[in-house]
Amino acid sequence: MSCARLCWLVLMLLVAAPAWAFQARVVTIPSAAMHKSLAATVVLPDRYARGKAADRFPVIYLLHGSGGDYTDWNANSSIGKLADRYHVILVMPDGGHESWYIDSPVDPRSRYATYVGTEVLAYIDMHFRTIPTREARAITGLSMGGFGALHIALDRPDEFGAAGSMSGAVDPRGCEDEPGIDQVFGDPARHADFWDDEAIVEHAHSFANAHIALTIDCGMNDSLVQSNRMLHARLLELGVPHHYAERPGGHTWKYWANAVQYQVQFFADRFKRNGSSAMV
Repeated sequence: MSCARLCWLVLMLLVAAPAWAFQARVVTIPSAAMHKSLAATVVLPDRYARGKAADRFPVIYLLHGSGGDYTDWNANSSIGKLADRYHVILVMPDGGHESWYIDSPVDPRSRYATYVGTEVLAYIDMHFRTIPTREARAITGLSMGGFGALHIALDRPDEFGAAGSMSGAVDPRGCEDEPGIDQVFGDPARHADFWDDEAIVEHAHSFANAHIALTIDCGMNDSLVQSNRMLHARLLELGVPHHYAERPGGHTWKYWANAVQYQVQFFADRFKRNGSSAMV
């Protein structure tokens, strides 16, 4: 093969190869509610760097599960490619190892609903070129993070226009044996009313008035699939529009790395429908 032909083939391969040029940054976000600062991973699509100062982007918040941190999604899935493909900013805040993304009634130092749902949003909108409207924001997560995403979205329907859950622990009452959960929820016996009130399955009716685009999925072999089926059934009974799916798999990163692709596509479609896609 001639040198000229070899150079031509190399050039064609470079042109044909996808230019995944996303940027992953780690930022430190202060929390006045908890008197400390926490790290977060922010993934910016390639258009963010290549575009103009006036370009703005919708944001998807991805919450990690129990025992995880702000690095989990970036380390275990190809979310950077999703940021590029759908021209969205992805934000992965640190939710503590066992915070459940609630403002704990028994631990005043654990106020992760306020942190993620208010303080992180304000920081991201201030420091990045976002579209700062509910129509251009979505929140989802896995396991504990799935519970947290739905919980925060229901508490703040004016901030989030879409929400999701992957293998979500939508009924914490079935997770009483989870190490550390009682430290934020309180004793299941003495604080039974709080446990009941926090269960997403008990608040399915709230989605009817929240007007949140909703997507929920769970693995067929996941121990949490029954509670997700119950939530799905209640949403159907109430006539609440939502997307529900069960796919092969269990409570594993293999499942979540696949599921997040469908969820990001769902949110991107929603952004497009309501005119909140990237403004470039």
